[in-house]
Amino acid sequence: MDKKYSINKTEAEWRKELSAEEYYVLRQKGTERPYTGRFDLHFEDGDYHCKACNAKLFESGHKFESGCGWPSFDQAVEGAIEYIRDTSHGMIRTETVCANCGSHLGHVFNDGPKETTGQRYCINSISIDFDPED
Repeated sequence: MDKKYSINKTEAEWRKELSAEEYYVLRQKGTERPYTGRFDLHFEDGDYHCKACNAKLFESGHKFESGCGWPSFDQAVEGAIEYIRDTSHGMIRTETVCANCGSHLGHVFNDGPKETTGQRYCINSISIDFDPED
């Protein structure tokens, strides 16, 4: 990752701070297996933050059950996500990364709820943390 973010750490620093699985997903653009993440079917009120830097990314009011096996949101916090064209795996997708630290979160697709934004942010549970509403 050559771009400069508000949070800039060396890969060695990230490796020290994150578990091996977190590092694989957040820093090496990996993907957790579907239906295994702790936030897939999590619907408490609160906010979802980047696991790497704690930046607020999503609000619980925008989370929905998509059936895809990963947490799904129809909208991100404005300015919290950077969008990158992803042509890996023989397809064209839009990768989502934390705009604060550049960590990989997942992808966004145009197959979300038509009654809201029409978008589906498909996010790895391991890329986010949850802060319950008081």
